[in-house]
Amino acid sequence: MSAGATIVVVGAGPAGMAAARVLAEEGLRPMVLDKAARPGGQVWREPVGEGEEPSLPGHDPSQARRARTAFLELARDGRLDWYPSTTVVDLTRDRLWALGASGAVDSTGFDRLILCPGAIERILPVPGWTLPGVYTSGGARTALESLRCFVGRRIAFVGTGPLLYLVAARHVAAGASVVAVADTARLHQALAALPGLAADRSGLALAARCLAALRRAVVPILRGVRAFAVEGRHRVEGLRLETRAGPRELDCDAVAFGFGLVPQLQLLDLLDAPFRFDPESESWLPELDRAGRTPLPGVYVAGDGGRIRGARAAELAGERAALALLEDLGRPVDGPRVARLDRELERQSRFARALGRAFPFPRALEEAIADDTVVCRCEGVTAAALRAASRAFDADEINRAKALTRCGMGRCQGRLCGPSAARILAGARGLDLASVGRLRAQPPVEPLPARARRVEEETAA
Repeated sequence: MSAGATIVVVGAGPAGMAAARVLAEEGLRPMVLDKAARPGGQVWREPVGEGEEPSLPGHDPSQARRARTAFLELARDGRLDWYPSTTVVDLTRDRLWALGASGAVDSTGFDRLILCPGAIERILPVPGWTLPGVYTSGGARTALESLRCFVGRRIAFVGTGPLLYLVAARHVAAGASVVAVADTARLHQALAALPGLAADRSGLALAARCLAALRRAVVPILRGVRAFAVEGRHRVEGLRLETRAGPRELDCDAVAFGFGLVPQLQLLDLLDAPFRFDPESESWLPELDRAGRTPLPGVYVAGDGGRIRGARAAELAGERAALALLEDLGRPVDGPRVARLDRELERQSRFARALGRAFPFPRALEEAIADDTVVCRCEGVTAAALRAASRAFDADEINRAKALTRCGMGRCQGRLCGPSAARILAGARGLDLASVGRLRAQPPVEPLPARARRVEEETAA
């Protein structure tokens, strides 16, 4: 393969920017595509507006600013080709199709591909979750850190995972009224995970700062939540909880909830890449070696799109994937640098596994989703419809259930409803979660506007 081979990096978050930097430093001039107008991804997104960024727990804007600045300087110097506001909608083993800001769908061939699609927050369908005023924790975070606004006047945070406490603490630091943090995990689970959490002392220190910020603001922290429902007629008016101490009502006008993150697998799925079910996180993961290589020649994955380990690990994984690509091209690679990255990524992996034990997904809540609860909000499919279709037609595979009910056929293509739909199907059929499979991706993996046209069609016209 020649030095002039076309290398594409999809995604310009911490992983994508790091991968592109390493490749550019080697003179390979990668092509970088991202759906956002500016680099940074979800975690290192550039704020909207002027003025200093707010001081928030665990938030160091200088790190993100340095990474974005270095990336844009490489683009200005012509050392990488930067395509912002560009969404990849289809993909084969040697060509991709992307929707640009103009509305045109263009295509390009490539020789090597590094996918850095990031993650999506895992949700749990509960009564009232489709009401206006319900957001994911990540959505509330984006509103605060990028748009500098709150999603409500009185916000309740519910779910589990470190992101729940981090976003709640940042809201408190920014002056928001947080009525409570309600966690489905229990304290003894976090205590039992402490030895693994010690793998990243900076992560532990961040957790301590977040808890301290919440305690100073006298925010109730409710652990061991067994069930919850959002109340309101036309928008959020409150949150009803079932805790170990009994029922509890919270007066709020916004709810931010989430249960951790899962990788975005759609683009890799279009390549027929192999996946495996991870029983610890109860999610599907791509088959990767420790450098980010997939079993598909010339295809690499970095960041949360491969393993959920956080922004710092994503940056390291982007660097590691780029070095693997260079090695596969026959370029000399610094062995000590590779060894250092591998050690650090393994340490981050131990910490991530411990977080999973400290904040396990509440499978009992998902198994108990009520029949009248909407699971697929795009198509209005309830849990009852899924259970009825599975029994009436002996559907024991999630894509079969999709064909019968349209669950997962909407705008999000099952990103939000897919995991819960699979759990419901497994419960109705008496199967384990892995055996019912996962929703397969279909192109286009992102919605296309009606005005979208292929560039070659316009040229022919």
